Amino acid sequence: MATHEDYRALKGPHKAAILMLTLGDELCARLFGMMHEDEIREISSAMAQLGQVRADIVERLCVDFADSMGSAGTLVGSYESTERLLQRALPRERAAQIMEEIRGPAGRTMWDKLGNVNEAVLANYLKNEYPQTVAVVLSKVRPDHAARVLGLLPESFAMEVVMRMLRMESVQKEVLDGVERTLRAEFMSNLARSTRRDAHEMMAEIFNNLDRSTETRFIAALEERNREAAERIKSLMFTFNDLQRLSSPALQTLMRSIEKEKLPIALKGASEKIRDMFLKNLSERAGRMLRDEIDGLGPVKLRDVDEAQAGIVLVAKELAAQGQIEIGESQDEELVY
Repeated sequence: MATHEDYRALKGPHKAAILMLTLGDELCARLFGMMHEDEIREISSAMAQLGQVRADIVERLCVDFADSMGSAGTLVGSYESTERLLQRALPRERAAQIMEEIRGPAGRTMWDKLGNVNEAVLANYLKNEYPQTVAVVLSKVRPDHAARVLGLLPESFAMEVVMRMLRMESVQKEVLDGVERTLRAEFMSNLARSTRRDAHEMMAEIFNNLDRSTETRFIAALEERNREAAERIKSLMFTFNDLQRLSSPALQTLMRSIEKEKLPIALKGASEKIRDMFLKNLSERAGRMLRDEIDGLGPVKLRDVDEAQAGIVLVAKELAAQGQIEIGESQDEELVY
C-alpha cells in the first residue's frame, strides 16, 4: 500500500478525505450529504487514492483541524447553509424560489449553465434579443450547442447573428459582464421558475430508458400500487411499437437517419406487423436485403435488441423535436375532408 511520508505533501482534498475517514462511516455519510456534487466527487476520488496513512499523520491532521476551528474563525458558505439561513428569515416558498434562482442549471459559470439549457428554450429566449447579444452568447457556449440553437432561430435572424459572429473580435469584459448580468437576472431566474417538470413525464422518460424486462416489472409493480399513475406514465412513454403511428414519409425520414446496422437487430425482436411496416417502406430489392440480414443474424441477445430499438426511438424523438417528423398522431386515424 502507498504510504504518505510527508504531511506537507497532502493537498486539501486528501486532508478532507483522511479527516472524514477518521470520523467513521456514519458521520462521513452525513458530511457527504451536505456537500455539492463536485465536492463529493473530488473528495471521494482523493479518498480512493489515499492508500495507507500513518497514525502520526492522522493525529497531526486532527490536531491542526481542531486548532484552526478554535482560532481563525474561517467560514465556508454552501448551498445548504445558505438555504437554512433563508428558511429562517423568509417564508419557505420564497426561500425555495431564491435557491432555485441561485442554483439554475448545472455548471460553474453562466456559460456552463447555458450549455445545459435545452436548445429550444434558449433559442426561444434569444430570438427576442439583439443579434449582437445572441452572437456573444453563441460564441461562449459549446459549438455543438450553439449549432443546435442557431438552427432553431428564424432564418433571417440567424444569418444576421452569423454575420455578427464573423465580424466579432475580442469582446470587452464590460460588455461580457453586462450580457452575463442580463442573462442571470432575466433568463436564468425565469427559467428556474418555469422548468418544474411534471413527475409523470420525468418517470416516462426514465422508463423509456429501462431495458424491457425491468420496464415491465416496474410498470406491473406500479399498477398494483397506483394504477392511475401507471396508466399516465404508459400514455406518455414512446416505445418502439409506437413507431406504427408514423406516416410513410416520416418512417422513410427516420430510416435515412438511423445507423443501418441497428435496424436488422431492432427488427429481429419486433412484431411481424412492425417488421412489415418497415419493409413496405423500402424498395423491393432493399426490403429483400433487409429481410436476409434479419434472417442471417441468428440468435440475438434481448439486451442488444432493446439497445437497438431504444437508439431508433431516440432518433425519432430528435427528428420530432426538430420538426422533421410528427410522432403524435396515428397514421391509421380516420381523416375528415
